[in-house]
Amino acid sequence: MSDKTGFNQQNQQVEKQTNIVNVISEPGPDHIALRNSYLSHLLQQTKHLPLECVDPKAAEEAACQQLQLSAVYTALMTETTEENRQDLALHKSAGEKVRRLSALEMLNREAYLVLLGDPGSGKSTFVNFVATCLAGEILGDQTADIAAMTAPMDSDNDETKGREKQKQQKQSWDLGPILPVRVVLRDLAARGLPASGEKVNGDTLWQFILSEMGPTLKTDFGPHLKKILMEQGGLILLDGLDEVPDAKERRLQVKQAVQGFAALFPKCRMLVTSRTYAYQRQEWKLDGFASSLLSDFTLPQIQEFIHKWYENYALLRGLNREDAKGRALELVTTIEHTERLRELAVRPILLTLMASLHAWRGGRLPEKREELYADAVDLLLYRWEGPKIVRGADGKVIVSQPSLSEWLELDREMVRNRLNQLAFEIHRDQPELTGTADIAEERLVAALMKADQDPDRKYRRLVEYLSDRAGIITPHGDKVYTFPHRTFQEYLAACYLTDEGFPEELARLFKTDPQRWREAVLLSGAKVARGTTAAVWSLAEELCWGQPPVDRSEVAEDTEFWGALLAARTLLESNPNGIENPSARNRPKLERIRLWLRAIVEHGRLPPLERSQAGRALAVFGDDRDFDELITIPEGPFWMGDDEYSEAAPCHKLHLPVFKIGRFPVTNAQYHRFIEATGRKWNTDSGLRAEKANSPAVDLSWHDACAYCRWVTDLWRKERKISMDEVVHLPSEAQWEKAARGQDKRIYPWEDEWAPGKCNTSELGLSRTTPVGIFPKGQNPYGCLDMAGNVWEWTRSLWGKDWGKPEFKYPYNPDDGREDTDAGDNLLRVLRGGSWFSYRDYARCSYRYRLDPDYGDDDRGFRVAVSPISSAL
Repeated sequence: MSDKTGFNQQNQQVEKQTNIVNVISEPGPDHIALRNSYLSHLLQQTKHLPLECVDPKAAEEAACQQLQLSAVYTALMTETTEENRQDLALHKSAGEKVRRLSALEMLNREAYLVLLGDPGSGKSTFVNFVATCLAGEILGDQTADIAAMTAPMDSDNDETKGREKQKQQKQSWDLGPILPVRVVLRDLAARGLPASGEKVNGDTLWQFILSEMGPTLKTDFGPHLKKILMEQGGLILLDGLDEVPDAKERRLQVKQAVQGFAALFPKCRMLVTSRTYAYQRQEWKLDGFASSLLSDFTLPQIQEFIHKWYENYALLRGLNREDAKGRALELVTTIEHTERLRELAVRPILLTLMASLHAWRGGRLPEKREELYADAVDLLLYRWEGPKIVRGADGKVIVSQPSLSEWLELDREMVRNRLNQLAFEIHRDQPELTGTADIAEERLVAALMKADQDPDRKYRRLVEYLSDRAGIITPHGDKVYTFPHRTFQEYLAACYLTDEGFPEELARLFKTDPQRWREAVLLSGAKVARGTTAAVWSLAEELCWGQPPVDRSEVAEDTEFWGALLAARTLLESNPNGIENPSARNRPKLERIRLWLRAIVEHGRLPPLERSQAGRALAVFGDDRDFDELITIPEGPFWMGDDEYSEAAPCHKLHLPVFKIGRFPVTNAQYHRFIEATGRKWNTDSGLRAEKANSPAVDLSWHDACAYCRWVTDLWRKERKISMDEVVHLPSEAQWEKAARGQDKRIYPWEDEWAPGKCNTSELGLSRTTPVGIFPKGQNPYGCLDMAGNVWEWTRSLWGKDWGKPEFKYPYNPDDGREDTDAGDNLLRVLRGGSWFSYRDYARCSYRYRLDPDYGDDDRGFRVAVSPISSAL
């Protein structure tokens, strides 16, 4: 929900509206006409799906039109669930399906919302879709209206049930046809803000909205629009906060303009979109705004999009409908059964390109990401560079433009090479690290004409050409152009770098500015791998050539850690077979990278997301950490409980005998040994993947955890890791809490104060488990890791029958029946530590949670304890 700082969102909540088609009292015909003119202008900007109708054959046909966004839009889901997060685990424990909310339902719920997602996740598409449907509803367009906007979606996310199970529940929308206003924040920064240091407020954004309407509407409809927004409210759609340049205080000014507008127009609702990584920075956050993270497409969403795409593509192309259904099914089947394509298809922008390429290539798709980008670039270049033909009603050509190659008297390869160099240069020079760079008209023309002998002769025609085309380069404002997405800018830059100074220059650039060049490094490695794997090893060695530090006292530059991570990812993406079966020459390189990955994990280097990637790579390269390591917790008293929480009160002293506890939660690799040896069922396949071997084992019930303890007791006795009079068991609540907090009353394992980045809770935003032990700064006084966040950990202790207050209360008494391991399954068991899914309060050392012992889930694991048999019973 929303932050409690800044203005109070609840006080600003817009009253639910049922009908504002006639948006002011006693509307005159001129006002309605002006309003409709405004909405029609908005529709022209939002109603088409970007990057569609790129089939080169279709581009030459008179019937070619862009696909309508409302016809192919597939509801975007968020990571926010329908239930209150505090009660979510209760629903999950009872085996209930927990429904995630769609982006539309979040917009319906929150008056002020920031929608977060990675590039290509559909943020801008969602903004355009909502604007299109609300405008269409008011204008009476039955193809794009509220009914289309609230169309049923997949409610259970069961990827095995197929497309026929998706249409189950309409999305919530209680606001009626609220008037939409769309603003691209990058445009606001470019031409709507005063000079740096000058005053910015809500009127700044309002004046920009007026200026974007054009002179006629600004004069005639502007006052009327202001009256609507003041008196009845509207929906202000602000797209691309992360694409606002950082220079000249532009981000701060935009933030001031947005918050000032909210205060100036208190009845308006507001949606802001931003890249996830960028919005994590505190200075970007908007006071009083809730936030929600977009999810990747699930298989049912992928299926729905493809079927919709082909249905509408068939209408535009005049294809047989049964043939279109067959092609759609073929593409769905290909994605379902090709893991790499399925991983790409979860990104809406790449799925859109896949559908286009599938139609263009007659049912064939490349499997690798770099190959997909290469084909997509070829496709977009064809549209941009090829001849343009428009036919009249009689079929005769009425407008014909030659191809760009013909105009410039250059072959296509030369045009492509110049674009590669241009992409590299603007990517290198771009001040911000997100979004695409603006390309001034003069720079673009100069790049394309630099070898021409008579530039003046063609300059005017070339400018005309560029302004009239969209494809690999698209117009973006007055005399400004851009690539359609940062993906293509990075890919073309990578193409240039594979031909110029590879691998030395590429490695040098990356180590100078890792965030800017890491995607280009990965794509470049994949590109050269199509020629020879030796080039990939050459790049990996250039990225990671020194020896890693042995311990934390040895200082190493961050760039060296970045280089090791990218070397590993390059090999994983471009030459996975070389990791499994390296040649004698490459084994030392592989071992060097592996040691660097381990150093990243154990020393806590790089940001948490990249550290998690390093941990996953280490799992594949070979993680030789001792996951069976036990930490001795000495005999003595400690403080147990917490007076601030009734379930854990009172805080009291308790004396425990000596015991041992696992330094880490039990990993997938450890649990996999168990199921291999015993044949016990495990309701997951993710734990069997190589890159998950060192992540916590999840989807485990309390009974699964107990069975593992019994098995490993016998194993460790045979291996003489424990003595014959010791037993492995789940820790009691008391043992777990003493191991987590030590002898003092600290709140978290590391100290009293919450510290972002010391554990994996929902605040971190990773939305999944991470390899164990990657938060060394979050360890407890005894050296145990991951006792806050990552996964809830089963204890052997009982809570009781009731989901409410615990039956076994504090002060803790081990003899009152709470440690009965043979109690019936109708009694709830206690878990500790919080998880990646829960908030920081759940990660407190003293926090007690309870769940049904029969159910496992993807945020539930355990760690082992070892005690003498006499004290473990």
